[in-house]
This record gives sequence, structure tokens and C-alpha cells, in this order.
Amino acid sequence: MYKSLLLRVGVTIRQLRRRKGLSQLDLSHLAHMDRSYLSEVENGKRNISLSSLVRIAQALDVSAEILIDKG
Repeated sequence: MYKSLLLRVGVTIRQLRRRKGLSQLDLSHLAHMDRSYLSEVENGKRNISLSSLVRIAQALDVSAEILIDKG
């Protein structure tokens, strides 16, 4: 269940990023994180911290809850 939640959150981030026309590099710059870290988050391979989740949400201009609820 835990792994499936990480994967669902990652998929939601990827979908929102693509809808905004952003590359992983663009979003990583906006969220002040490494692109490889973001890639691992999107692929459900990284246990994302709350602070990173909030930074990604802010960069996507959505609430952090959206990333979890949709996930």
C-alpha cells in the first residue's frame, strides 16, 4: 500500500507537470530540487518529504493536498 501511494502521488505530479507544459528540469528549478530526485519521485522510487511535496505543489500552483488526494 505504501509503495502504491508513492507511485500514485508521483503519477499525479507528472500529470500536473505535463498539463502545465513543464519539463522535469523546469519543475525541478521551480521547486528548488535536483531533476533526478524529481524523476525518482514521479516514478514512485523516492520517499518524498513533506517539505519537498509542498515545494512541488507551490511550483505547480496547487495545494499539497491535491497531490495526495489525487494520488
